[in-house]
Amino acid sequence: MSQFDREPIMRTGSSVSIDQGLRTFMSKVYGYMMLGLLITGISASLIASNPQLLMAIFSSPLQYVLLFAPFGLVMFLQFRIHKIQSSTAQLLFLGYAALLGMSLSVIFISYKLGSVFNIFLVSASVFGTMSLYGYTTKKDLTSMGSFLFMALIGLIVASLINIFMRNSMMDMLLSCITVLIFTGLTAYDTQMIKQIYYDSDSYEVGTKKAVIGALALYLDFINIFLSLLRLFGERK
Repeated sequence: MSQFDREPIMRTGSSVSIDQGLRTFMSKVYGYMMLGLLITGISASLIASNPQLLMAIFSSPLQYVLLFAPFGLVMFLQFRIHKIQSSTAQLLFLGYAALLGMSLSVIFISYKLGSVFNIFLVSASVFGTMSLYGYTTKKDLTSMGSFLFMALIGLIVASLINIFMRNSMMDMLLSCITVLIFTGLTAYDTQMIKQIYYDSDSYEVGTKKAVIGALALYLDFINIFLSLLRLFGERK
């Protein structure tokens, strides 16, 4: 989201028109996000329901493609969003969601389906509550966002260290911290998405901003869901 100048929401013109435009913009953001989650779920379930395909992917170098390709797509979107067309940005986001779904297909092998569904509902409740807070609050969450990003860097470093330590207690602690960080980031990102909105005549720019906003919220939700699943999910 930092790739765009964050212009004030309130500009010259009718406040009613601005409010309507903002609601339309946010609806587009949430629509892209939900479409991404749907594609992720479909992709994961299709791979998980085909044991031969699942084995072919995770017992071959394809697993490394699934590991690094989504990261590459996110970086490309973040740094090339100004250069690409809105239709390309949409396709890249949906492609990212599909690839991530393939890599998350092991969830359906490791956890009971009912548990996955229940954790998804809990995650949706947490995400929805915090996103609503970020959308409606008058408090500036910039300082909280800065703190959370610093905490996120520390979390990444600690997670990398724990890959080698393989400490189960540390893994549980990191999952708890992850939930807290991305719960806070959900509110922060929602407010930032509002701040990058402006009543522009350019459909192209507005669509690309909506895609980037959807990507930020999508990642917040996925991280909350995966962390809660590690903490409370019922394994097979």
